[in-house]
Amino acid sequence: MNQVAKKKLSPQAPENKILFLREYFLTPHKMGAIVPSSTALAREIVRLAHVADSSVIVEYGAGTGSFTKEILRRKRRDASFLAIESNPCMVEILRQRFPDLTVLQNSVEDTPRLLQQQHLALADCIVSGLPWSSFSGDLQDRLLEATLQALRPSSTFVTFAYPHALFLPGGIRFRRKINRLFSDVAVSNIIWNNLPPALIYHCVK
Repeated sequence: MNQVAKKKLSPQAPENKILFLREYFLTPHKMGAIVPSSTALAREIVRLAHVADSSVIVEYGAGTGSFTKEILRRKRRDASFLAIESNPCMVEILRQRFPDLTVLQNSVEDTPRLLQQQHLALADCIVSGLPWSSFSGDLQDRLLEATLQALRPSSTFVTFAYPHALFLPGGIRFRRKINRLFSDVAVSNIIWNNLPPALIYHCVK
């Protein structure tokens, strides 16, 4: 593969940053950010999710692959990994970058059914890149219900939020919901090396 092709497949390549920005302005309620997540955030997300110890891994909203790349780097060779992305442009990028990865263009709401279709057991961890604070209460309920159905007991759900969104109605609502639905919820320190800075929710079923 030539250097131009490699550049196009990188989540930090200018072409993909422009695509990410375009998709944000077209569907800001689905994107949540104007640029892909940083390597620093991806590494901490994957560490807190215990990806290295998981047999079945699911990623929500894989985007251009910032978290995906780190999951693939850290997961066990025999682990199963399913990436779910609803945006067709992002799906195409993911399939080009990671040709051996199972990338499904679906809603996260279908996760339990998708695991069954792929003949996979319940997930040991779910890593989410979704902008939860921008979702309606009803959509949050449906996606969180699907998440709980897709996770085995005592497994891990990890997602992130931006500090400025914590005080928005959607952010407050999401925090209350995960505190009610999960047995334990921990919040990380702020990851400053990200645009914008972010913090991580580590939730145990």
